[in-house]
Amino acid sequence: MEGVLLDPAQLAKAAVDIASDKKASDILLLDIREVTVFADYFVICSGSNPRLIQTIASTIDEELGKQGARLLHREGTADTGWILLDFGDVVVHIFAPKEREYYRLERLWSDAKTVVYLQ
Repeated sequence: MEGVLLDPAQLAKAAVDIASDKKASDILLLDIREVTVFADYFVICSGSNPRLIQTIASTIDEELGKQGARLLHREGTADTGWILLDFGDVVVHIFAPKEREYYRLERLWSDAKTVVYLQ
């Protein structure tokens, strides 16, 4: 599968699988195509500490890169409790629990369709 460019849905599901493998919690995949034009999917997950947040982010970036995805933009740091990885059609948000509760993206994007939710 290395080097194969995935469609946005496959890319988003791959990000969910990677986050799950790296022990992310409360993983949510939202289909936001009906509510915005800037992306197709949001992956939202939590890491319990900065080291885990960094590991999740680095592994998603590395593994999706092997599958042909290009990271267009990265924002935030593990120490701030939030990292955003923008792959164009798929945007991955990795939060510490406190920051996730504060930003409440699930509520902000409540019109989006939930594709996957893993606790």
